[in-house]
Amino acid sequence: MPTVYLSPSTQEYNEYYDKSGSEEYYMNLIADAMVPLLEQRGITVNRNSPNMTASQSAAQSASGENGLHLAIHSNAAGVGNAGNVRGVDVYHYTPSREGKRAAEIIARNMRNIYPDPALVRVLGNTTFVELRRTKAPAVLIEVGYHDNPADAEWIKANIDAIAGELADAAAEFLGAGDTVPPSGCAEQATVDTGGSRLNLRNAPSFDGEIIGKLPDGTAVGVIRREGAWTYVDHYGKKGYVYSQYLTLD
Repeated sequence: MPTVYLSPSTQEYNEYYDKSGSEEYYMNLIADAMVPLLEQRGITVNRNSPNMTASQSAAQSASGENGLHLAIHSNAAGVGNAGNVRGVDVYHYTPSREGKRAAEIIARNMRNIYPDPALVRVLGNTTFVELRRTKAPAVLIEVGYHDNPADAEWIKANIDAIAGELADAAAEFLGAGDTVPPSGCAEQATVDTGGSRLNLRNAPSFDGEIIGKLPDGTAVGVIRREGAWTYVDHYGKKGYVYSQYLTLD
């Protein structure tokens, strides 16, 4: 059974720019939202606790049989540049080929939802303890800069979307695909795009904001149809897709 170790930040002292909460608080919200999405795919979830250090999280992860170690953080710019940096940084242990592959999948998925996809970066690293001391391939993602108001507000408004993309990426890396569609919907359908990814939107229009992208072959639950659009459920991630690219099962 595929297994992932989630390690949301334990840095309760790193407050967001507006003092609305800490890095630890918001990253644990993302991890909380990821757990059911992963478990629905048959993925076992192991997780750190807020009272642990990064070294303790890495050691606990390494003591088990995990297929992926995913550390979830938000960032802050250095002194003198505070509030002026934006973007998503996805780190992997430089010598690890599988770690890099996981990072690239995660970055690709984050580009689906981050306002400026060009600012989603994949970076090698050899110093982060949660990259170099884990047994499983490891990724540490900084989902945005919490000292930058635009990034911090984006994180707070997109907890579920971030969790959905990270869960999708982890499932893809671990080979836990969508062979079993979500339950609870009267109809099921499969994305049929001939190989490309299907935009998931927040409204039944091409003007609707893209809140995710579904790979070709993805199983979805059909909630309702609205003209040329279909409102679907993909493991808790709900949105509109253009009906032409769905095949009813």
